[in-house]
Amino acid sequence: MATKPTVDLHPVEDTPGDPPIAKPEKFSLSKFKSRLHREQWTDELCFVNVPIKGAPRDTTHLILEDLAVRFLPSARIIRHRLALATKPLDKFFLCIVPSQNLDNSWVTSNLQACDQAKELWTQATSRKEEGVESYQVKVADEDDAFDEPNWPQQSIDELIEITFHGRMIETADHPGLLRLMGRKVR
Repeated sequence: MATKPTVDLHPVEDTPGDPPIAKPEKFSLSKFKSRLHREQWTDELCFVNVPIKGAPRDTTHLILEDLAVRFLPSARIIRHRLALATKPLDKFFLCIVPSQNLDNSWVTSNLQACDQAKELWTQATSRKEEGVESYQVKVADEDDAFDEPNWPQQSIDELIEITFHGRMIETADHPGLLRLMGRKVR
């Protein structure tokens, strides 16, 4: 299996006499606003991050709750909902919708954005740099800035099955679960 090349980015040092480099305009996330389907949401699901040989980072797997609870420490189990979402021009994705720690300000503002995105093009941006522990939730400046989404015909279950194909832990002998338990994968 071929691995993706990595790129190390290092700051460029100015040399005396070099002309200053003009800074680009401030980056705006407005083109990345998204919408959530009104009905294509899951109940709370269980996920785990599994180390994969040769992969630069762990891969998220869907796991049956009874297997997760029986074999893994609770800190390894990730619980949340999924909703079908889109960016402008029908760029679909599965949006993570929090279902735990509902009194947390980050979660509260995230849920506000998700709820609002059922009807309006919405953007949630971290306010951490401002010293605020939540997201700023903003809608598109103009209601008709983007066309209404052309949602896929598949159900959320079908879309999750396609997305997590090969990454669903449904048995106690699944290689991903064995890796997480510290057992040899045969």
